[in-house]
Amino acid sequence: MTSLPSRSAIVESAAKLIGARTITSQGKRIAYDCAGVTRAIFLEHGIDVYRGAFHDPKGNGVRLIHNYVRRHGTVHQGPNVGPGDLVFFDNTWDFNGDGKLNDPLTHVGVVERLEPDGTVIFISRVAHAVERYRMNLTQPHVHKTAQGRVLNDYIRRKLSTDPGRTARLTGELFSFYGNLLDPQQHVSTKETLAEPSDLERTSLSLSSGVSEQ
Repeated sequence: MTSLPSRSAIVESAAKLIGARTITSQGKRIAYDCAGVTRAIFLEHGIDVYRGAFHDPKGNGVRLIHNYVRRHGTVHQGPNVGPGDLVFFDNTWDFNGDGKLNDPLTHVGVVERLEPDGTVIFISRVAHAVERYRMNLTQPHVHKTAQGRVLNDYIRRKLSTDPGRTARLTGELFSFYGNLLDPQQHVSTKETLAEPSDLERTSLSLSSGVSEQ
């Protein structure tokens, strides 16, 4: 990438999608899930975060984006995060259908801003529309304070088939951040830069391929 959009431009594109029920880019309809929304935001600025992926109709769009970020930016776990960064989550739904909590990279959103108490506001599609969601990594197990302030939104739907004590809050299911806009500012950890396994490679797709839970 030779010319990168500003952080404010990415945030503005994300905010315009809040409440949207369908997503299009250059006249073409984009998959209406968290990965498709994220893709549409960056496509508006000439960046296709699905580019360079292996073709597999059953693949996961979040992994496509993760793969792109690893190649063209950095992945990290903070503490520095800025508007326009990506935020990834694990185990937000049972992607492989085996009833176990072994589903990495199942959700992605775009950071809009940081609150003074450290709460990250991000934009994504979780349930029925594109909305703002909250995550506070200093108190990851707290949904709401005694004063009624939401610190972490629920991001995983409660199902009777879930294992006991299944985590459901954004702070609990956070995986890492992705920086495509000024990646030189972050040094990624060895773990987050590890090459994907052969199984992960074959799961990559040119389509998001999954319905948001």
